[in-house]
Amino acid sequence: MSEAKAVAIIGAGPVGLAAAAHVLERGLRPIVLEAGESAGHSVRQWGHVQLFSPWEYNIDRAAARLLAPTGWNSPEPDQYPTGAELVERYLEPLATRTVLASHIQTNSRVTDISRAGFDKLKTRGRESAPFEIRYQNGQGPKVMRADAVIDASGTWHSPNPAGANGLSAIGETQAAGKIAYGMPDVLGKDRARYAGKTVAVLGAGHSAIGTLIDLAKLAEQAPETKPVWLLRGNDPAKAFGGGANDKLAARGELGAAFAALVAADRIRLESEFRVSHLDVDGPRLIVGAGSACCGRHIVVDELIVATGFRPDLDFVRELRIQLDPAIECPVALAPLIDPNEHSCGTVRPHGARELAQAEPGFYFAGMKSYGRAPTFLMLTGYEQVRSIAAELAGDREAAERVELVLPETGVCNRSAAPDASSCCGGPALSAVDACCAADADARQEGKTGCGCAS
Repeated sequence: MSEAKAVAIIGAGPVGLAAAAHVLERGLRPIVLEAGESAGHSVRQWGHVQLFSPWEYNIDRAAARLLAPTGWNSPEPDQYPTGAELVERYLEPLATRTVLASHIQTNSRVTDISRAGFDKLKTRGRESAPFEIRYQNGQGPKVMRADAVIDASGTWHSPNPAGANGLSAIGETQAAGKIAYGMPDVLGKDRARYAGKTVAVLGAGHSAIGTLIDLAKLAEQAPETKPVWLLRGNDPAKAFGGGANDKLAARGELGAAFAALVAADRIRLESEFRVSHLDVDGPRLIVGAGSACCGRHIVVDELIVATGFRPDLDFVRELRIQLDPAIECPVALAPLIDPNEHSCGTVRPHGARELAQAEPGFYFAGMKSYGRAPTFLMLTGYEQVRSIAAELAGDREAAERVELVLPETGVCNRSAAPDASSCCGGPALSAVDACCAADADARQEGKTGCGCAS
């Protein structure tokens, strides 16, 4: 009897562990390589943040089936967990109390992936060669082989820089001591750093909004705290979201609360502020927009850069990867999630077909599959890996089948859509590839992609 096909899974976060659960159910052998010291390492970094989606949207079905025999108590489906609760009540039990425990290698950071005996240029016989994965685990470089790879390593450790041109602002490296990225815990462990300070937050997404709301709360306790919102665009209303129209109620409430704080001048707004340079001036930080001689600038104590994340693609450069040139996500997925085309809060379910690469057996999944796009929902990742596992097991019918219906936001600002509410969410049409390959061709011809309203 031949040994089960080995599937290397990079990352032991929610989607990586779900991938392992589905792979195991399919009779395949998962090998999970996690760079951190425990499962959910990246989630722990934002443990203070409450998710927009309730528990019912954050638990994978295959993972729940593995947990059931352990006596695991499933959380109330309508409650909203924090990142810390997600780890404590779901990821830790899944990684330590189920059969997945023997398939997870922590402190194992992947550094390179290739095909055994094949560089990127060589074609003949390539598909039958196993993947060769190199990783570090504190004991020198290690090498393992696998029949397939699912990269669910996420993007948390690759934040976008402050510069409006996608590059680090001039002086950003030198000012690193006064800059934080993502969502620092301003009301908790990072309180002392921000209390009583003038703090600028750069960004217009939910991370920026949540941090500014927390800074406004901190100002109630430490009145000298002054939150400043640096907005690259000129329309702050875009950041307020859909309010009551958002089917993810917590997300709608966040936007409404933020809009009220801005209207009440509890958060200072600097719009059309495109950061270009940063200068440390003693204890203060000068944040400049435009040219150093004749642009705008503000003086703050701290800067929080919440401008999103980008995928780390260094360790897959020896594979044949095809990505959308703007979003850095799989080409067929790009028209569905491109923020230049629409800002829907949910995206049609999609799977192996849309995520397939020119390198057979390799898939991006989870947040990393979205490249630089910000619209990812955890349940979408679970559907991705269910489909991928089915494909790897040879069950093409199950891989093609949609088994997920997502909540629509009720909000979509895609101007080309005659009926905005129809542009996102719901099951994908059976005849298209995630808004679909034909739309990808249209985009290359300079036409509008994402025909999901038609």
